[in-house]
Amino acid sequence: MRAVLCSTFTGPEDLCIGEIEEPKPASDEILIEVHAASISFMDQLLVSGLYQMRPPTPFVPGTEAAGIVVAVGKGVTRFKPGDRVACSNWTGGYAERVVAKEWKSVRLPAGVAFEAAATILHNYGTAYCALSVAARALPGETVFITGAAGGVGLAAVDLAGHLGLSVIAGVGSDDKAGLVRSYGACDVINYRSEDLRERIKAITGGEGVDICFDNVGGTIFEQMARLMKFGGRLMPIGFTSGQIPSLPMNLPLLKNYSIVGVFAAIWAEKFPEQAVRTNDALAQLLAEGKIRPHIDRVIPLEQVKEGMRAVANRAVKGRVVLKVR
Repeated sequence: MRAVLCSTFTGPEDLCIGEIEEPKPASDEILIEVHAASISFMDQLLVSGLYQMRPPTPFVPGTEAAGIVVAVGKGVTRFKPGDRVACSNWTGGYAERVVAKEWKSVRLPAGVAFEAAATILHNYGTAYCALSVAARALPGETVFITGAAGGVGLAAVDLAGHLGLSVIAGVGSDDKAGLVRSYGACDVINYRSEDLRERIKAITGGEGVDICFDNVGGTIFEQMARLMKFGGRLMPIGFTSGQIPSLPMNLPLLKNYSIVGVFAAIWAEKFPEQAVRTNDALAQLLAEGKIRPHIDRVIPLEQVKEGMRAVANRAVKGRVVLKVR
C-alpha cells in the first residue's frame, strides 16, 4: 500500500511516497482505510528530529486520520467493519491504511466529513485536557491563548467559548486577527508588534489572566509568568518558538498560581476510559456544529512536503488536511 515514509530526521524535504506492507491489527486494534489525515505541528517536529521521541526509521508520520474500519482485532468490542471513524496515534496516519488502538478511536456521527473528523482528536482533545481537566476552567474566567490561529490554539479558542470563558487570543501577525475573532475571541493581541504586558494589563484591569494556554514558550511564557491573576493557572502546552523557558519560582509563590503542564497524549494513555468519553463528546459536538474545526486547505497525499512546510513556516490557519483517497 502507498504511504509517506520518513527515513531520516532531516525534515519535510526528505519525505517520500513509497510502498509498504499493510499493517495487521493486534487484538485491541482496528484497521482503518484512511480517507483523510491532518498535518500537525507535532508531525513536523517528529520528521525533523525535534520531538521528544524518535520512532525507528523508516516510519510513516501522521498523528490523526479518519476513514472506514476494514478489520478489527479479536478483543475489539466497540467497532466493526464498515464503521466510519477517526483515530489518533503517534505515527502511521499518512498511509492508505492505518491501525489504531480501540480506545484511541471514535465512531463518527452521520454527516461528519472525514476531512473535519481528521482534525479534532489532537486539537480539541488537547484543548479539552488543558481547559477542563488541568485548569478546571470555570465560566466567566479569562484565558489567554497563544498561537491562537494554529490548529491547537484555534481549537482552544473555539472550545473556550463553548465553556463560557472570556478569550484573549495571541497571534503573531495581524492577518490572523479576523479568524480568531470569528471563533469568539473577545480581544486579540499581536505579540510581535504590541507590548504584551501593557495590553494584558489594560484588558484585565491590571489583574492578569486566570488561565494562560501557551503553545509558544520562550519569552512569551516568561512574560506571562508576571501577568497571572492570583490563583491562576499557567499552562505550557508546547514550544513552537523552539525555546523552552525557565521561571523564577518566586513568581507563582507571590500570586499563589499554579504551573500545570499539559501533554494530552500521555494523559489519554494513563486515563483511556476518560479519553474515550472525551472523544465521543467531541465527535458529538462536531456533528451538532458546536465546535468548528478550521481547515486551511485540503491537498493530495503527494503534496505532503508542501503542507508540512506551510505548518513549519506558520503559514497555516487551523489545519492542513491530506486527502488520501
